[in-house]
Amino acid sequence: MAERRFIVELIKPSHYDDDGYVIQWLRSWIPSNSLACLYAITQDIAERQGLGADVTFETHAYDECHTIIPVGRIIRRIKAADAGLVCLVGVQSNQFPRAVDIAAQFRAAGIQVAIGGFHVSGCIAMLPELPPDIAAARDRGIILFAGEAEGRLDEVFADVLQGTPRPIYNYMNDLPGLQQQVTPFLPIEIVRRYSETLGAFDAGRGCPFQCSFCTIINVQGRKSRWRDADDVEALVRANITQGVRRFFITDDNFARNRNWEAIFDRLIRMREEEGLTLNFIIQVDTLCHRIPRFVEKAARAGCARVFIGLENINPDNLLAVKKKQNRVHEYRELFLAWRRHKVITYAGYILGFPNDTPERVARDIATVQRELPVDLLEFFMLTPLPGSVDHKQLHQDGAWMDPDMNKYDLEHVTAHHPVMSDTDWQALYRNAFDLYYSPEHIERLMQRAKASGIKPVRLVNHVLQFYFTVRQEKVHPLQGGFFRRKIRTQRRSGLPRENPLVFYPRRMREILDTHVRLVLFYLFLHRIRRRVERDPIVIDDPALRAPEADDEPVAA
Repeated sequence: MAERRFIVELIKPSHYDDDGYVIQWLRSWIPSNSLACLYAITQDIAERQGLGADVTFETHAYDECHTIIPVGRIIRRIKAADAGLVCLVGVQSNQFPRAVDIAAQFRAAGIQVAIGGFHVSGCIAMLPELPPDIAAARDRGIILFAGEAEGRLDEVFADVLQGTPRPIYNYMNDLPGLQQQVTPFLPIEIVRRYSETLGAFDAGRGCPFQCSFCTIINVQGRKSRWRDADDVEALVRANITQGVRRFFITDDNFARNRNWEAIFDRLIRMREEEGLTLNFIIQVDTLCHRIPRFVEKAARAGCARVFIGLENINPDNLLAVKKKQNRVHEYRELFLAWRRHKVITYAGYILGFPNDTPERVARDIATVQRELPVDLLEFFMLTPLPGSVDHKQLHQDGAWMDPDMNKYDLEHVTAHHPVMSDTDWQALYRNAFDLYYSPEHIERLMQRAKASGIKPVRLVNHVLQFYFTVRQEKVHPLQGGFFRRKIRTQRRSGLPRENPLVFYPRRMREILDTHVRLVLFYLFLHRIRRRVERDPIVIDDPALRAPEADDEPVAA
């Protein structure tokens, strides 16, 4: 039987900035677990000859956040084979316009393209019919994939190979278990393009809570699904073999992974009995410190940084979005629990709840600075993300929502606020970073680190990352990286291609201005760091004291 070649091209798209240019870096900060999952699943299909013994696979993977997609080369490669599929993976709502623009180039050449991820899955899960942007993509011949890929890609690939792909593959009502599934993996040539050579994997999916702004519960479900400790150990060892020892565990809430303790115990054994060097970042909720042994074992297993869904300190705001699990009076105890184990804490803070005004937000940020020993705060706009209850409700009510999905990046106003104008709300987002990362508070953060036995130098790069990226590059830290690229020819469809004589001189000025400011801010942070380290006095900060039973609530 003649051998056939099947080409799979996996692309994690970025999205456009406010000028219509792709947000791309020489090295990006946040790795893509979706890309790692799809790459491993595709490799598994190839190894077990899932399309038949006569079909050989060729798989290529790209993360556009740090790689220019070689569209022409991919087209030539697929046309030279018997069949192929371009998969745009893990596509979030803000990335959907860019994904469609990429897909259009391949469709124009007659190449089959599929788009999957949270935008397609969330809309199919929550809306009675396809929204216009997704329907338009379908009408252009783009295959839509809703749900999770484990155990499903064989069918999609087989249909494409036979020339009979379906317009929509909907697996939303059949979420797979994660035990003994193929584990996420990316080859080192891709991983080294992330900051710190950072790998990514999910140890579980799903969240039991009911936050109305969240898409996780409607796309991945509210039931905890988890990987076995054996699988986590295997994927960690596979990465260590290629030199990857730092990981981002992408579970939306690892504290609600029902297998957390077995996973931590396995990592502890690898670190303490075998002497393996590894560390990781996790995301948790504000009640994680109430779980016996959780924080202690996380630190022993290698947790160096933790992201906490603080969201807000106003109880009325939290209740309005069904964030009932957040107990404001316990916040200080939460952060102190992690600080005792010398773990750097990040917290997300949402702006734009119905009770918010610029004055109230400024007051609340000052309260956080004064009362809570959190290290880094990152701000988000309250956004009706497709796939959330908030989006569904506004859709049913016929309320205005911005039709441009590129703005659904948690940085832009996409719906009207009951008391703030759109302009005031947008300005509030920019100002919040300036308020929190004031010179005085940056120094206070380093003083608290020193008082807790944490080296202040550990905060320098984190403050640089979380504040300078917003201040100078005008993008959220989670979309950041080292050395911004702007490709003149990669501009959003519908926008004109700029004249080289205009584009390149301006770009050179931008690069020079950014990096002069970067050096100056870096030196400024180190001056603060040195001053704090030299100071023989260790501060007596109220935020570092354990809360007493009769203390007033944080938000009082």
